Amino acid sequence: MTTNYKEELTGVFGYPVAENPTCVMQQAAFDACGLFWRYLTIEVKPENLAAAIAGARVMGFQGINLTIPHKVAVMALLDEIAADAAMIGAVNTVRRSGDRLIGENTDGKGFLRGVREDAGIDPAGKRVVILGAGGAARAIAVELALAQAAHIDVVNRGIERGQSLVADLGSRTGVSTAFIPWNQTYQVGAKVDILVNATSIGLYPDVDAMPDVALDDVAAHLLVCDVIPNPPNTPFLRAARARNLKTLDGLSMLVYQGVIGFELWAGAKAPEAAMRAALQQALGV
Repeated sequence: MTTNYKEELTGVFGYPVAENPTCVMQQAAFDACGLFWRYLTIEVKPENLAAAIAGARVMGFQGINLTIPHKVAVMALLDEIAADAAMIGAVNTVRRSGDRLIGENTDGKGFLRGVREDAGIDPAGKRVVILGAGGAARAIAVELALAQAAHIDVVNRGIERGQSLVADLGSRTGVSTAFIPWNQTYQVGAKVDILVNATSIGLYPDVDAMPDVALDDVAAHLLVCDVIPNPPNTPFLRAARARNLKTLDGLSMLVYQGVIGFELWAGAKAPEAAMRAALQQALGV
């Protein structure tokens, strides 16, 4: 009888990355499915990303997640970019096909599934405000546009990046959209249906930080979403709940994008319940 001691490798590249809990979720999925796979959390500085991807090729990684700040830069290092990821302009998941590394984006799909299944809201016809214009914001904006949101405002401090996202959204999806410079407290109006923090504000270790927004005049039906998974109970969401607003935390998006990523890598149905339970236990929620 031959014993196999070779683990298949997957992991996440980011900087910083110590606070990223994806390993807990994906390792639980591999174990639940009886796969001899290992998920590694690897800190990669921006100047070392090309070397890290080359190393992953040589070591036969079956999959890679990308987090801040690598979601855009990694695209030039891959063999192929999936059509929806190319439309988004960012990659958060890499899958291996033979010797080729293919870039995918599961962030927006994971967020959209959370809005529909966990929050019980159909984004079609809704007015959306997205805080931020980075990789996560791009993925979420594109998926909401494809889900027929009526209008999307992008609120961002960097003018060039915000305007670029708005221009891409308009040309690629045809959605009505506008850029709003974030140079003072953003007043969320009563016409907004979905508000999304797609920035890193509130991410560990800056757990007391909150986006500079005012919720004084919002509609009672407003859904307030935060992509921050650690900690999931951010000051932003606590402020929304204090006004009796419906909220959607970052665990929702993290679980669902991880489910999609697992299925891309392993070619098997993801054990969603085990993945969510592992994250909840690790984060104490």
